[in-house]
Amino acid sequence: MLVWERPEPPERPVPAPLSRERIVRAAIQLADADGLEAVSLRKVAAALEVGPMRLYGYIATKDELLDLMLDAVYAEIRPVGDDWREVLRSLAETTRQAVLRHEWLADLIGGRPQLGPHALARGEAVLSALDGVDVDLAMPLVTAVDSYVIGAVRREIAERRAERATGMDEKRWQAALGPYLQRQLDTGELPALATVVRDAVHLTADETFRLGLDLLLDGIEARLRK
Repeated sequence: MLVWERPEPPERPVPAPLSRERIVRAAIQLADADGLEAVSLRKVAAALEVGPMRLYGYIATKDELLDLMLDAVYAEIRPVGDDWREVLRSLAETTRQAVLRHEWLADLIGGRPQLGPHALARGEAVLSALDGVDVDLAMPLVTAVDSYVIGAVRREIAERRAERATGMDEKRWQAALGPYLQRQLDTGELPALATVVRDAVHLTADETFRLGLDLLLDGIEARLRK
């Protein structure tokens, strides 16, 4: 039986009562602080001041715990809007913000669809807003937006992690590599790249994300008008 449907053990009078919600909340706090490497049933039990064996009545494996953590964060992703474009924009923005709050989420999203209750509710909210769109296009549209967001946020999280690992933020990294890049551009063999580096507007992460999203939504709108 899947963890979503498996009953929790009955409550009993003990010094430290448990529930799946408390276990998941503790696991998320550990992951937010120190990444997924900090999450194990033993460490979660220690944070809750209970023995590890008590957790097995609620969660059978670490994979189940990760599924529950992921679904708990999906509760933070509730797209809103008055039309498909607003809802898909909200989906993208709220997903990105959830990943930026919970950096470890970048390592779990993607792949097979999530089927927890909050993930399903998110899917229902988005697909309801696409009422009137060809049923064969609805899921590909959502998948296109999800794929864009996943790629964008993984790049942002990779930058955060590189900054921590090297001690250099983006500007310091650019300054350190700048002379090398300039020597390459001065060869004249990279004229298109040189033009972009020299003349293009350099956007912030927020601006880059929103511009890319606009380009995607414009493409979707053009397709829907056919």
